[in-house]
Amino acid sequence: MAIVMLAVVAILMTGIGGFAKGGEFNRKYANKLMRWRIAAQFAAVLLILLFVLVRRSGG
Repeated sequence: MAIVMLAVVAILMTGIGGFAKGGEFNRKYANKLMRWRIAAQFAAVLLILLFVLVRRSGG
């Protein structure tokens, strides 16, 4: 779970850095980074929900 959360932060920081800098990198990768971030956030939320469900069931 922590690895996925760190991946979200890394992708987010890369996207913010590219946006701030602008230029070719931002034009080429902005949408791709956003899609990767959304996918990583989805995975993180699923893992958190799974963790909560396991803890509630006493497992």
